[in-house]
Amino acid sequence: MSIIDIRSIATEEQWMDWHWQLRNRITNAEELRKYINLLPDEEAVFNEQGFSFRMAITPYYLSLIDQTNPNDPVRMQAIPRIQESYISNSDLADPLSEDADAPVPGMTHRYPDRVLLLLTDQCSMYCRHCTRRRKAGEYDAPMPTENVEKAMEYIREHKEIRDVILSGGDPLTLGDQRLDEILSELSKIEHVEIVRLGTRTPVVLPMRFTESLLKVLKKYPFIWLNTHFNHPQEISEVAKKALAAIAETGIPMGNQSVLLKGINDHVDVMKNLVHKLVRNRVRPYYIYQCDLSEGIAHFRTPIARGIEIIESLRGHTSGLCVPTYVVDAPGGGGKIPVMPNYIVSQMPNRVILRNYEGFITSYTEPGFEPLDDNKYRDLCPPERESNEGVMSMLKGRCISIGPAETKRNLRRKH
Repeated sequence: MSIIDIRSIATEEQWMDWHWQLRNRITNAEELRKYINLLPDEEAVFNEQGFSFRMAITPYYLSLIDQTNPNDPVRMQAIPRIQESYISNSDLADPLSEDADAPVPGMTHRYPDRVLLLLTDQCSMYCRHCTRRRKAGEYDAPMPTENVEKAMEYIREHKEIRDVILSGGDPLTLGDQRLDEILSELSKIEHVEIVRLGTRTPVVLPMRFTESLLKVLKKYPFIWLNTHFNHPQEISEVAKKALAAIAETGIPMGNQSVLLKGINDHVDVMKNLVHKLVRNRVRPYYIYQCDLSEGIAHFRTPIARGIEIIESLRGHTSGLCVPTYVVDAPGGGGKIPVMPNYIVSQMPNRVILRNYEGFITSYTEPGFEPLDDNKYRDLCPPERESNEGVMSMLKGRCISIGPAETKRNLRRKH
C-alpha cells in the first residue's frame, strides 16, 4: 500500500481548524499505516494483548515526522512501541502519589501555597512518555462539573493557596466558553494571584490559539502559560506563529521539557532547543527527569545525563536559557533540583567556588572570626603546611586560580 501524505487529506482551512485536527486524530494502527511505514517494534505493540495506553496523534504533529529517520524524535513521542508493554520493577502506576494528595477528586494539594487542578483527561495527542498515563485519555472527557465546584470551594476555603495550575489531560482541549467560566471563577477568589496553564497545544495543536481563545486568555492578567517542547524539531513555523500570538497578549510563557533517551538526551540538542525557545519568547523553566510511570522505562536516562546537560548550559550560554533540572520525587516528595556541584570546598569564613571554565575562586563570608594561625604555628613545620591550590584560597593568600588556556584568557592576551 502506498503511503499518503497526511497534509494532502485536508484543505488549508481544515488543516488550521483545531476542531478538525481533534476529530481527525489517528487512533489505530490501520489508520496509521496509511501515512507511515511502521517499524517492527511499532507493529508489535498493536498485536500485544492487554496493551492499554491509547494512541491519538493530531495530523499536524504526525506531519512533523521525518519518515526517513526510524528514530525521529517526533515519531518516538507519538507512535507506541513494544517497549511500552514492559513493566520494570521500579515502575509505579502513580509515581508522584498525586491521588494520595488529592483532597477532592482531580485536584492535588502537595505544596503549601499551590494546587494542581486536572480539568480533563483529554489531550490532543497522547505522548508516549506521559507520566499520568493511568488517567490520560481514559474517557476523553472534562472533569465532572460537580468536581470542579468542589475544587473551587476548597480553593476558596484555603487562603494559603495563591497559585493554581490547570492541567489534565490538556486544559486547552476544553472550549473557550468553559475555560472562560473556570478562569472567571478563579479571578473572583481574592487570594489566588497566579493561574498557570499546563498545556502541550503549542507543540501538537498550535492552531488551537484562535483569536477567540486569545481574547479569553487576555481578559485574565494572572495567567501564565507553561508548554512542553522536548525537541527543536517541534518548533515549526506554525508553532512559532502560535507562540508569537500568545506573547503578543502579554502572557508570560515557560517551557517544561522531559529528559528522554534517544530524543533530547544530548547537550547539543538541548542547547539548540533552549535557544529556539528563547528566540520565540519562551523561558526554559524545567527539565524533568523522566518519571517512574509504568511502561516508559525505555525513555529514562541516568540522572548523570541531566547534570551533564546543565553543565553544558551554565556559563556556556545566557542564564535566561538555563532551565532547572529536577527529579519529581517518587512518593510525592515534589520537585528536587539537581545540578552540577559548584561548591568546591568551604571553611567557616570562606567558600571556594568554581565556574563553568574550571576557574576557582574564593568568597569571604561575613560574621566569622578566622583562626589564629600563630596559635598553632609550632604544630607543623612551615615546609609541611598546606598552602597550595584550594588551601591557598582558604587561607586567604590568593583569591582565585584557574586554567590558563580558556578562550577568555586567550582573548585577554590579545
